[in-house]
Amino acid sequence: MPLLFVASSKSLAEWGASVGLTKHIYKVGLTDAAKEKIAETLNAGKHAGREDWKLLAQRPGELDDEAEIIERVCKRERLISPDIYPGIKGAPGIFKVKPENVENFLVVQAAMADEALKNTKIRPAEIGAYLLEVGLGSKAEAED
Repeated sequence: MPLLFVASSKSLAEWGASVGLTKHIYKVGLTDAAKEKIAETLNAGKHAGREDWKLLAQRPGELDDEAEIIERVCKRERLISPDIYPGIKGAPGIFKVKPENVENFLVVQAAMADEALKNTKIRPAEIGAYLLEVGLGSKAEAED
């Protein structure tokens, strides 16, 4: 079963901040590789011209079409076009994430679980979980 994953690169985040995008840049993708090998594969292939990829989150998915997953994430976050930004070396699936969207997502999840949101500081792991949920589609979308 393919794994949906979210990865980050410190050098890519620094590049994004330097060109005026944001430092909140993440790779969303689909792979058949073992979860231990995802970051290693990205680094070995110099994905987006970077060699410092770290896996943030992964989850087995029912979908096996990366384009469909990217399309789902595009509904909530901005896809960085490799045609406009040559700094990402033609790499697909790289998104600019607004921390406000992640915070709103966490607030709604906490409210639905009837819990108080304990921490409003957004961490990369939470962004990874958010992108996985968006990429796989929420339960509400599946029921529609």
